[in-house]
Amino acid sequence: MESKHILSEIEENVARVIIGKREVTRLLLASIAAGGHVLLEDVPGTGKTVLAKTIAKSMGCKFDRVQFTPDLLPSDVTGLSFYNQEKNAFTFKEGPVFTNILLADEINRATPRTQSSLLECMAEGQVTVDGTTRCLDAPFFVLATQNPVETIGCFPLPEAQLDRFIMKISMGSLTHQQEREMLDRYIREEPLAHIEAVCTAEDIRRLQYACREVFLHDDLKNYIVSLVQETRRHKSGIQGSAAAGVSPRGTLAFARAAQGLALVNGRDYVVPEDIKSVAIPVLSHRLIGEFEQAQKNTLIQKLLDSVALPTEDWSKR
Repeated sequence: MESKHILSEIEENVARVIIGKREVTRLLLASIAAGGHVLLEDVPGTGKTVLAKTIAKSMGCKFDRVQFTPDLLPSDVTGLSFYNQEKNAFTFKEGPVFTNILLADEINRATPRTQSSLLECMAEGQVTVDGTTRCLDAPFFVLATQNPVETIGCFPLPEAQLDRFIMKISMGSLTHQQEREMLDRYIREEPLAHIEAVCTAEDIRRLQYACREVFLHDDLKNYIVSLVQETRRHKSGIQGSAAAGVSPRGTLAFARAAQGLALVNGRDYVVPEDIKSVAIPVLSHRLIGEFEQAQKNTLIQKLLDSVALPTEDWSKR
């Protein structure tokens, strides 16, 4: 199945359930195409979990959900070895991480020890338990949610964990018309119950391969690197400053996300608008410093406005 057709079908499926969030959906699809993981951050009741479930049902992949709580253990996520008396040997019981799409709901409610159980599988697509490493099936995609308002009983994600997410996305609020449309759509039925898969896991694997083949012009590679380098040098004029800029992993994530969005937009080459569209979701959560998310977004926007962009035919190979 053609990449553009797959992405369009998933996007339309999501639009049947989620109202007014086309841009969020397209960023999510770009992340999936790029082989990355996504952190959805917003206040309760904005549709984060429903969006995750809709994406999972649309893709026809194995799906599992973990409700993160303070008493959740790492073995509750990765699995554990137990002694099987019938076999007179230890047997490994797979945890929910052995899936294609994992919804890590309210991830910041778990302790740092449990949060860190996702580090290896997100970065390397594998899980090591009791000295044995087991590979996860591809595609593997973590969609985590968190509430930025509550602090009691929550454990902020460390920078190493945040860096594993290719994007951090906010759902945002609905307009008056969109909220009225939501009432009309949900008042009598549950649209999610009628969603059917439009592709398979194999389709997603081919989609991710196609994403890596999306052409990225040398001048745009230099533009991406220049933006990242500026995050390491720039001292913000607003309150606070970036104590540490974007990591090399973030540089690669930036390029991959731009390739993914180009694919979502039906192109086999990246244009500057793709880079600018993913800059804030990809870079802002990677800035380390004592300032708010809105200030980080403002800083990234300032860099986009200040770093020179050359003019080229971006489709030339």
